[in-house]
Amino acid sequence: MRFGKVFAVVCVSLSVLVPSFAGATTFYNLQSHSGWSGYALLPPSWGICSSCSSGGSRLKWSWTPKVSSPSMDGISTKSNYGGGTTQWGDVLWNNHLVGSFSSQGLPDSSHTLTASLHSFTYDVYFWVSKASVSQALEFDINQFTGGKSFIWGHECRVAGGHEWDIYDNVNHKWVPTGVSCNPVSGAWNHLVIQVQRTTGGRLLFKSITLNGKTATLNVYKYPTST
Repeated sequence: MRFGKVFAVVCVSLSVLVPSFAGATTFYNLQSHSGWSGYALLPPSWGICSSCSSGGSRLKWSWTPKVSSPSMDGISTKSNYGGGTTQWGDVLWNNHLVGSFSSQGLPDSSHTLTASLHSFTYDVYFWVSKASVSQALEFDINQFTGGKSFIWGHECRVAGGHEWDIYDNVNHKWVPTGVSCNPVSGAWNHLVIQVQRTTGGRLLFKSITLNGKTATLNVYKYPTST
């Protein structure tokens, strides 16, 4: 996410189709769970800044769980971005759900559970104070299995066209989809992303639904080596 001064509030659920179970397994209200880590990514390289801290002088950010307002259920999480000497920067939040460093008690030491997971639904409600301040809002699902890195990156490019981009893993670049993205400021936005790791080992970007409007993508990309 590349921001000026802005804050966002989120409620996140992730559904994973697990072949050994009937139907799917869903991780609910992830925004209120432990396991979240925040990082700054700074220009011009946009790599993770190992010397940055959330209260440092270069870029400031925060993560506050169990926010009652604005909130849909009283357990939203508020993220503040901005401040510091860097005018434009990225703030990345991630949570390891399955495998090493799992926050859900699923370490998968045998590497069998991760390998069995193919279909994912990312379901999030987000409230942003002023969407126009953001250069982009990014929502990713990452999977690392079989020596391959699968990154289903989705970026709502606010500056420069209000369009959804998806991530090309091999060429390390964002690719326009032609699908418009217009998040509403000062209100709850509902985003649902559906993706799949195919049996042939490719990334399938299936669909994006924002505030009830669905765009079917069905775009295939290749992974990279882990």
